[in-house]
Amino acid sequence: MIEICRVSKSYNRGQVKAVDDVSLTVQGGEIFGFLGPNGAGKTTLIKMITGILNADRGSIKINGRDIKDSPLEAKMQFGFVPDDPNIFSRLTGIEYLNFMADVYQVSSEIRVERIQKLLERFEMSTAAADLIQSYSHGMKQKIVVIGALLHNPPVWILDEPMTGLDPRSSYDLKEMMREHADAGKTVFFSTHVLEVAEKVCDRLAIINKGRMIFCGSLEEIRTHARENRSLENLFLELTENA
Repeated sequence: MIEICRVSKSYNRGQVKAVDDVSLTVQGGEIFGFLGPNGAGKTTLIKMITGILNADRGSIKINGRDIKDSPLEAKMQFGFVPDDPNIFSRLTGIEYLNFMADVYQVSSEIRVERIQKLLERFEMSTAAADLIQSYSHGMKQKIVVIGALLHNPPVWILDEPMTGLDPRSSYDLKEMMREHADAGKTVFFSTHVLEVAEKVCDRLAIINKGRMIFCGSLEEIRTHARENRSLENLFLELTENA
């Protein structure tokens, strides 16, 4: 579960409000989509959820652990995939995965099984011994996803996770997201691909100019707009009128 309560973040000494009094709760057992135009505050909020940035005010809890007061305990609860896979390029793929397993205190026996399983699922087994600097963008994205999921975290936080993935890997990741949620765990992900959000999400939130303008199911958005239209049309209407 992710609990965000009245969180705000400003830049330039308070002149620019990147996130303005946002509250939402993401339950276990659901895939929660986070949408918004460029500059809406998505990345800033995700950085606060993951502890990369501190909120000016408000609180964020991951499975009951406060990200500010108990950062290490909170961070053990989630796996995070950033929107840009900037990782240690001079390591091989397998060295990076073992490093991530060390960070999350995954035992030697368990890590071997999980690494092998995830490498096979993302078709990265033959590339695991290669230097990351030789990887394509999509391969880097895959190795970051694998590293984030090694400790089998109850909460997944994924920022544009499909970027650079081939169709097969995108399909597999969406299947894994569904399996994770069906097991009673939490998936929080941002995306610009509205078609993916429409097909995958149980609920979603739309942020614009730092403020939450909608949070609910796709059916609730359509009821709000009083029309049975695509998410793309509803998204454009809501963000343009906000």
